[in-house]
Amino acid sequence: MRRLARAPDLRIAVTSLAAALVLGGCGVGASREIVTFPPQSVGPAATVSPAVLQTRAIIAAALAPLQIQLADARDPFRPSESPRVAAAPRAVYQAVLPADPTGGQIVVYEFRDAGAAVDAGNELAGYLGTGAGRIQFPDDARQTIRQVGTTLIFYTWAPSTSPDPGSPKIADALATLGIGFTPPR
Repeated sequence: MRRLARAPDLRIAVTSLAAALVLGGCGVGASREIVTFPPQSVGPAATVSPAVLQTRAIIAAALAPLQIQLADARDPFRPSESPRVAAAPRAVYQAVLPADPTGGQIVVYEFRDAGAAVDAGNELAGYLGTGAGRIQFPDDARQTIRQVGTTLIFYTWAPSTSPDPGSPKIADALATLGIGFTPPR
């Protein structure tokens, strides 16, 4: 019987020692600094394919006459997307707009071939015409969807929320590239 009585005492002693060690680690030597981790990127992997880089160069060339620079996006950005587009590798760029520093995002998606890019462009245009796609944007939103080779370019802006006069100029410049898709209104 004596051994049975000591077992709970031994468990209490071991538990107390473990708690003291854990709490001791939070004392003098522990840092009071709060560690935060950046949010997971909603963009593509750090490397982009030659096709996406070529499309980026084409976009930059289209914006150059307007004196609008194209930069890599600094903040995560993901617009409302149809299923095929949402599953595609992508890169996000930003047309630098002085009066709208958070606007001007241009997304470039990559597909296995030009036919798949056309199919995805049609699907995205159709999706943006549905209630589920439409409610993600302001009522006066204007979308530009263009297919260049194996890539799809997507840009959206709205007169009510885009204070920079360059916003519609970006859409006009992109409209000169590749094949276009028009979402139903």
